[in-house]
Amino acid sequence: MIESNKQEEEEQLEEQLQQEMQEQKNPWWRELLSYVRLIVWSTIIAVIINRYVVINAEIPSESMENLLTVDDRIFGYRLSYVLQQPKRYDVVMFKYPVHEDTIYIKRVIGLPGETVEIKKGKIYIDGSTTPIEENYLPEKWVDGNDGYVFHVPEGCFLMLGDNRNISEDARYWAQRAIDAGVAKNRKEASAYTYVRGDKIIGRAIFKYYPKFDLFLNL
Repeated sequence: MIESNKQEEEEQLEEQLQQEMQEQKNPWWRELLSYVRLIVWSTIIAVIINRYVVINAEIPSESMENLLTVDDRIFGYRLSYVLQQPKRYDVVMFKYPVHEDTIYIKRVIGLPGETVEIKKGKIYIDGSTTPIEENYLPEKWVDGNDGYVFHVPEGCFLMLGDNRNISEDARYWAQRAIDAGVAKNRKEASAYTYVRGDKIIGRAIFKYYPKFDLFLNL
């Protein structure tokens, strides 16, 4: 029994010595290099995910209240529309037609090929006598609530904000295009009213700050 314990101790001591010798063979810079590689690969993966998979955004205005308020932070999913088209009521992020370096977030209201009419604070699709349901509006819609007819081109979408009384949305973009000098007249400017499908960056998935809220069921 004593011989067995002594043999085990010798084996453990030998293993310890071999481990110490192996560590001495590996210089400090190799361990440092392994950490650098980990950091580099982590950074590359994070950049790829941020560029091609998710959108991390902070809300700058009140145009989507009550769903989103100023300084809310949200995640969007860039791959939402790879295999399907946006649906009515989806909350999406897209390149603002008048200045494409600016990203807007609005709600999809009109789909490709539809005629959308705004009458007395209600929205009607393709001549229907029944307005679409909009239980997300934060207050009575009184500003810019009548006299609009939009013929949404194929491949394009009509976007409106939820807080209609202050939202800078499709109702005003044609005039903004003229004011900005990117369109010479109303005919040219009408193209800036709509958002092309390839300019939609992704769908808003959830809010994570200051509190969590999932948007998928909206």
